[in-house]
Amino acid sequence: MVTEGPVHLRSHDLNLLVVYAVLMEELNVTRTAVRLNMSQAAVSASLQRLRRMFDDQLFVRASGGMAPTAKARQIHAAVAAGLASLHEAIDGPPSFDPSSERAVFRLGMSDDLEAVFMPKIIETLTTMSPTSSAHCIQTRRAGVEDLVTLGHIDIGIAASSAWGSEIRSRDLFESSYACVYNPSLIDRHGDLSYTDYLALPHLMISADGTRGIVDDVLQAEGQTRDITASTGHFAMVPILLKRVPAVATMPEFAARVFAESFDLTVSTPPIQLPRFTVNSLWHQSQESSPALQWMIGVIDSIATELKEDQWYV
Repeated sequence: MVTEGPVHLRSHDLNLLVVYAVLMEELNVTRTAVRLNMSQAAVSASLQRLRRMFDDQLFVRASGGMAPTAKARQIHAAVAAGLASLHEAIDGPPSFDPSSERAVFRLGMSDDLEAVFMPKIIETLTTMSPTSSAHCIQTRRAGVEDLVTLGHIDIGIAASSAWGSEIRSRDLFESSYACVYNPSLIDRHGDLSYTDYLALPHLMISADGTRGIVDDVLQAEGQTRDITASTGHFAMVPILLKRVPAVATMPEFAARVFAESFDLTVSTPPIQLPRFTVNSLWHQSQESSPALQWMIGVIDSIATELKEDQWYV
């Protein structure tokens, strides 16, 4: 017996869904045409047919290309999962041999996490999957979920655990904060006292350059700190501390990496700062991707090494 569902699908050209899926990744007609070996005119014509199929614009003009509409984002997971199922039905269960197959991994994380993960990821690819590559996009916690959902990155790494229903995630490790300073510029050794912490100048890491979590904690204690400079990038901290006699408070995993590479000193903060959990996250439509699952395993292994080293806590 033939059900109504498949009969109804005969009125639609399902090849259009392939065009939609690539458009969601590229958000650009020209690049989509190149990937699908089609002319730009053919892609544009397919987009017009997709708009009629879904009774929605799907993609609208935006700076540098196109932006998906709410409808385009809504159907993305279902279309991606459906295409993956069709691939598996036709070609059999997918597999990935890292030693002989090439994959391009698009990762998103802030630069403090990048300092910890990317050297080890690249080292792993060099030895285990030499034809593959990893590309990291600078992301902040507030935007990483959107990048995963829209397909701009394959895997995100961020300090949060409250993700949407379409997101799959895994806890990697728990961490807190540490202070880091240059002992050749600041006449201190080891952990800083509360008095030292308030008296010394501070290098603030803040996206907007106005305040950070340290300022919130100190304000609750009726205190303030002397901020001599601020930067929006964790990677600038060790470079600045080579010349600036100041204290920086940052996630401990990054503080340890920077201290080892730049001969800086790490101190336990003399104030109570919150702990947080670092997650990896990916879209549910990528659950059946063997290459992606392999990279998720690589990231898990790196996180396990951090926990075994016991310097991240």
